[in-house]
Amino acid sequence: QVQLVESGGGLVQAGGSLRLSCAASGRTFSSYATGWFRQAPGKEREFVAAISRSGGSIYYADSVKGRFAISRDNVKNTVYLRMNSLKPEDTAVYYCAAAGPKAAWEYRRTYAYDYWGQGTQVTVSS
Repeated sequence: QVQLVESGGGLVQAGGSLRLSCAASGRTFSSYATGWFRQAPGKEREFVAAISRSGGSIYYADSVKGRFAISRDNVKNTVYLRMNSLKPEDTAVYYCAAAGPKAAWEYRRTYAYDYWGQGTQVTVSS
C-alpha cells in the first residue's frame, strides 16, 4: 500500500504560481512512477504530468507544457508540481497518483495508477 497526501493548493490570480506537493508513505516510493491529474467540475479527470521512478523520464499534457514542471525527491518521498503562468482554465482539483511499471504512454491514463491521493483544490481567478 502507498498513501498519498497532496498539499499546496489554493486561490491565485491568473499569471501567478503555485507549487503542489504529494507526500507518500507506505511501500517504497521509488518503486512507483507518479502522475498528477486534475478534474474540473463537470469534466473528466485529465492527465497533467508524470514522472518515472528515477525521475529520468517526464511527460506533460500539451495544455501545461512549458508552464508546469514535475519533479520528485525519493529521499523525501515527495513529488512536486510547480505551476507557473496559471490560467483560469487550470482551475480544478489536482490529484497525485502512483503506478507500478507501465509502458510510457500508459502513464497518461488514469487506469494505470494503483494509488490516489484525496486531491487539493487549485482556483485561478481572472
